[in-house]
Amino acid sequence: MNDHLYIIAMGRRKLLSDAGVLDRLLTQLEKVGPDGLSFSVASRAAGLSPATLVQRFASRDAMIEAVLLHAWDKLDAQTSAADAGNPATPAGAIDLLMTLSPGQADVADGLLLLREDIRNPVLRARGAAWGSALAKALGRRLAVTAPEIERLGWQMAGVWQGAIIWRAFRHESEPANAIRAVLEDWCQSAGVGDRQQG
Repeated sequence: MNDHLYIIAMGRRKLLSDAGVLDRLLTQLEKVGPDGLSFSVASRAAGLSPATLVQRFASRDAMIEAVLLHAWDKLDAQTSAADAGNPATPAGAIDLLMTLSPGQADVADGLLLLREDIRNPVLRARGAAWGSALAKALGRRLAVTAPEIERLGWQMAGVWQGAIIWRAFRHESEPANAIRAVLEDWCQSAGVGDRQQG
């Protein structure tokens, strides 16, 4: 990838980074879904001609893959920062997940994009790698032995994802409070609620 693309805006050249283009396309992808992101729609969102996008990405599928890989890059960075910024306790695990929790309106969009991540082997591999990293980050806050770190980390990640999805359907309370309550309840049920920082 080139580091920057030039766009013509009102008769003058403007420098736009690859990340800037991908951010614009990701915002549009979240609005219209993968099926709605044509080169024409992407052109308007990015401020680039359709021909420039075709030259850049070659195909619509490749463009969507690039945008979603960019989204995974952003999530990896968020996860790494949340891991570094929270203590090695169950409460730290909850806070880590709350940092990563989507807003109420983001859930349906996220499920729509997840469909593409599961169908595409490159994106599926990125998702699996992120899941493993997240489970380890959580598990280190919940247990001390390798088998327990993996088991409890994956369990907590699954409970968190379930809480997000079911909260989107039920709309019974403010999303952050509802998700946090589910995670706190799971920690107590799993017997890890009182573990202190090691």
